[in-house]
Amino acid sequence: MASTQQLNDLTTQVRRDILRMVHKVNSGHPGGSLGCAEFFVALYSDIMQRHEGFDMDGQGEDLFFLSNGHISPVYYSVLARTGYFEVNELNTFRLINSRLQGHPTTHEGLPGIRIASGSLGQGMSVAIGAAQAKKLNNDAHLIYSLHGDGELQEGQNWEAIMYASAKKIDNLIATIDLNGQQIDGSTDTVLPMGSLKEKFQSFGWTVIEISNGNDIDAIKMGMAEAKNETGKGKPVGVLLKTVMGHGVDFMMHTHAWHGKAPNDEQLAKGLKQNPETLGDY
Repeated sequence: MASTQQLNDLTTQVRRDILRMVHKVNSGHPGGSLGCAEFFVALYSDIMQRHEGFDMDGQGEDLFFLSNGHISPVYYSVLARTGYFEVNELNTFRLINSRLQGHPTTHEGLPGIRIASGSLGQGMSVAIGAAQAKKLNNDAHLIYSLHGDGELQEGQNWEAIMYASAKKIDNLIATIDLNGQQIDGSTDTVLPMGSLKEKFQSFGWTVIEISNGNDIDAIKMGMAEAKNETGKGKPVGVLLKTVMGHGVDFMMHTHAWHGKAPNDEQLAKGLKQNPETLGDY
């Protein structure tokens, strides 16, 4: 098992990957990707029980589904850095005929990708279906998923959230990236959602809060608590409070970098704040 320092080093390298990928093609979503770097690193390097190699069935291992697929840069970086495909393939991000499209796709068979995502609001339904399949197959492993807070403005989520508790989908841990930002501004400005904790609880979910979602140890502790709540008849929701653009000072605390690429000068500044740890691709 990796140490906290090793996980932090990997997180720093993932941030470098994100910046370089988005800069190269002048396209992509760095803000949310940077904010979720610690979560993805902890999930794939410490939290999930997973096989060596990859197959679409995923039996006998934990599975992850990304609903807010626009943060694909962090997803691709962590998949590559944890052995799903060669790190140098990150060079092909968003290029024509690449397996690493702007939103994850399945038709090119990229290891680690189980669903096409990015049409917001759909990942919760998919994750619940996968969790039910685990139960039907007598597979005791868990389903993990990630959703944006702004994404919860999509009504399909709440139908799925209601269904999950009604059907006692208690092998699901759905994490909400609670950064308070979306493409057009803060979530409270665009469409206030009130207390997500109270909403999930009122829909019959167990809710775990992680107040610092940019701290590896806090994530590991909070997700361990969430795992302890599985198997008790209720789905588990994790409210992960992150900072959009975390780790790059001029990208933090603003929606401006939701879908904007850094220029040459900004790239250099961002990379300077995240010194190379494991080697660039």
